[in-house]
Amino acid sequence: MDDKHQDQSTGKAASSLPLPTSKRGFKGFWQETMAEFKKVHWPKRSETNRLTGVVIVICLGSVLLLYGLSTAFGEIMHILLKG
Repeated sequence: MDDKHQDQSTGKAASSLPLPTSKRGFKGFWQETMAEFKKVHWPKRSETNRLTGVVIVICLGSVLLLYGLSTAFGEIMHILLKG
C-alpha cells in the first residue's frame, strides 16, 4: 500500500469506516431487532387496506394490458403468416 493509506503510528492500513459496537450473539441480535421495530411507523388498518386495494387494481390492470397486447400481436402474426 502507499504511504497515504497507512496509519503512521502502527503502519497498518487506516480504516475509513468505524467498527460496529454491537453486542454479539443471538441475544444482542434480538435486542437490536426489537429496538428497530419500535422505531417503525406502522400504518393504520385503513391505510393498509387502501394500499392493498391499489396494488391489486394495478396488478389486474397490468394483467389485462398484457393479455390484450398478447392477443393483438398474436392476431397480427396469424394474419401475416397466413396471408
